[in-house]
Amino acid sequence: MTTRPIFYLLFCILIVEQCYALVSFASRCHSLTGAGRVGALRVHEYRTSRFAAQSAGDDGLSEIPTAGKLEELKQQEAKLASMLASVRRQKLAVLRARPLSIGIVGFGRFGQFIAKSFAKHGRVIASSRGDYTHISDEIGVKFIPLSDLESLVVEEDLDVIVLAVSIVSFESTVKALVPHLQKRMEIKGNDSCPLIVDVASVKEHPRNILLENLPEECDICCTHPMFGPDSAQNGWNGLTFVYEKTRINKVVLVDGSEGSTNGIQNGGIEAHLDGKVDSVLYDCDESVENVDRVERFLSIWEEEGCRMTPMSCRDHDTYAANSQFITHLVGRVLGAQGLSSTPIDTKGFESVLKLIKNTNADSFDLFYGLYKYNRNSGYTIGSLRGALDDVVGELLQRDGVVGVFNNGNRRNTNPQ
Repeated sequence: MTTRPIFYLLFCILIVEQCYALVSFASRCHSLTGAGRVGALRVHEYRTSRFAAQSAGDDGLSEIPTAGKLEELKQQEAKLASMLASVRRQKLAVLRARPLSIGIVGFGRFGQFIAKSFAKHGRVIASSRGDYTHISDEIGVKFIPLSDLESLVVEEDLDVIVLAVSIVSFESTVKALVPHLQKRMEIKGNDSCPLIVDVASVKEHPRNILLENLPEECDICCTHPMFGPDSAQNGWNGLTFVYEKTRINKVVLVDGSEGSTNGIQNGGIEAHLDGKVDSVLYDCDESVENVDRVERFLSIWEEEGCRMTPMSCRDHDTYAANSQFITHLVGRVLGAQGLSSTPIDTKGFESVLKLIKNTNADSFDLFYGLYKYNRNSGYTIGSLRGALDDVVGELLQRDGVVGVFNNGNRRNTNPQ
């Protein structure tokens, strides 16, 4: 008995099951209104994309496909693409129907940069120590001086507060914010606390500060846009946005890594960063609004074209030390040499000069923050020093010079 009929029967059953699941889920999404619908649509969009990828990448055929099979798969692909496009249109309609009110504390270069895109999706109120009224007027956002922080937090009906301040001043800014958040809750109720978002280049340090200082009623989302005004001059499309849904409705999400509580710190329910937490939170009716607010904020970045990357703060800092920090470190070191263009520059050297220009354009406070507030950065420095000694030492050995460089214990131990 040939296996072909059995294979096609199983394949058809799989297609029917998937289509039934997608139609059923789409019906449930359609029945949702207001809070919760964006999150549901994001899950539906993910499942549709995953099934489309699995279907397109299925190479498990036991026999050579018959004539017409390719056309059949192309039609199936077109149907899935149409379904995915429909979900995205619904999601965008929901976002436009319920725009967020976003406060930005820290209206320097980066704060202004994100405010321009936020203003396309909702109401934006900025605050900073300097007077940036003329700039805020140009991009269509309201400006309130940081000296009147109470007005921003208590009087403005903010859904989200984004902390876009230097990592060096992050802790003092959070502590200054707390009394105003408490006053807001006293006046408007405990459920009035806005979602607090950080956009710092390191993640564990601000995460700990936010969890230690903010009222437990405040939801927290730790994020890092892996781009800035220079690298995103032509838009955010395809650029990486890293995020961790740190706390929602008093539920603190953990990554299960060494040193963590391995569960929820408030509420007594365990929720790990394994992609299942949304379904856990949606089971609680009182937290649907909180989850929906986070989803609507993340969807702004998604609609701007960002490549959304969920990641724990711990993992982010491990990766960042060997990518972002070492890039800035090498750029600063080469910049300190005073390198400049020559009449015979190669393409490689032009890239070196571009690296120097881009890294030195950022403030030294940013570079210092990448070093001081990421415990992995010391290891990266030690590893670079050791690698330099190894390479130079090999050159000298080839030249007959011995003993100038000690190849002993130069490198630090990894803190992991």
